[in-house]
Amino acid sequence: MKADKATVTRLLKTARGQLDGILKMVEEDRYCIDISTQLLATQAILRRVNREILKEHMKGCVKEAFASGDADEKIDEILSLLDKMEK
Repeated sequence: MKADKATVTRLLKTARGQLDGILKMVEEDRYCIDISTQLLATQAILRRVNREILKEHMKGCVKEAFASGDADEKIDEILSLLDKMEK
């Protein structure tokens, strides 16, 4: 992985903490909109982590594949991932 591990780790721990908070909110029968708002915030953090990892992947692994003339596999990987993200 080429992404900054400290940044990725910090963001993932934040998302985990938010998920723990959301579970507690559900257990306490908190207001639905409040729970949904926290879910959206957690999803935003996970999207940010994914974007960071993909950005560094493209700057590193994909760039290296293009330089070596072996880009087709990396392009297929990215296209496959984009298909998953659309679902």
